[in-house]
Amino acid sequence: MLGLPDHIRAFLFDLDGVLTQTAKVHAAAWKDMFDTFLRAEAAREGEEFVPFDPVVDYDRYVDGRPRLDGTRGFLESRRIRLPEGGPQDPAGSRTVHGLSCAKNDTVLRMIKEQGVQPYSGSVEYLHRLRVLGLPRAVVSSSANCRDVLRAAGIEGLFEVVVDGVVARERHLAGKPAPDTYLAAAEELGVPPEHAAVFEDALAGVASGRAGGFGAVVGLDRTGQADELREHGADLVVTDLCELIPGDSR
Repeated sequence: MLGLPDHIRAFLFDLDGVLTQTAKVHAAAWKDMFDTFLRAEAAREGEEFVPFDPVVDYDRYVDGRPRLDGTRGFLESRRIRLPEGGPQDPAGSRTVHGLSCAKNDTVLRMIKEQGVQPYSGSVEYLHRLRVLGLPRAVVSSSANCRDVLRAAGIEGLFEVVVDGVVARERHLAGKPAPDTYLAAAEELGVPPEHAAVFEDALAGVASGRAGGFGAVVGLDRTGQADELREHGADLVVTDLCELIPGDSR
């Protein structure tokens, strides 16, 4: 049914890069924040400025992960150790929380300025699922998930939302751990082996595989089909419309 095995009865979707065209906004926001920080660090230490790569560094260290984990992961890759700080740190402070806050401020500003566009193929797929009465959930590391869904006009297409706010409240480990996807499946009342995960991030695909889900679909928006398969995708497509029978796009 709809391109997946017949035993699949629930559908769990990542947000950025799967449902909405916001992954590139996040990549730009991470680059803006990290390049500002790295340029200042290079000047402070008298070293060469090496910018954040919005493709390689984004995919490897931050894509799909909770914001604080992404900040820590990239800093560790550059052997930079900063104080953890706390949520009260001003944006741009030389702490993990301060840098993370700066990134969030930037992405919110960019979304406000540019708006949010959903992928038309994903919206069509969601409507097909709703007509068939199949349960749907959004599983995102973003604390801004509901705002993005609302801005994209697709909030009403889901019964369950497990986002960064829910993960924090329930103390759920972020991707690549499977905890948030497992929580969504449980809320929908469907065991993991009968649910499908849709992800464009390597960490997200890995979380779907770690959770023992019945199908893990990788969305290749940036030419990383092989990497998605290596991280556990059973099937890789460039758009969800490819899963709709008879769609010629």
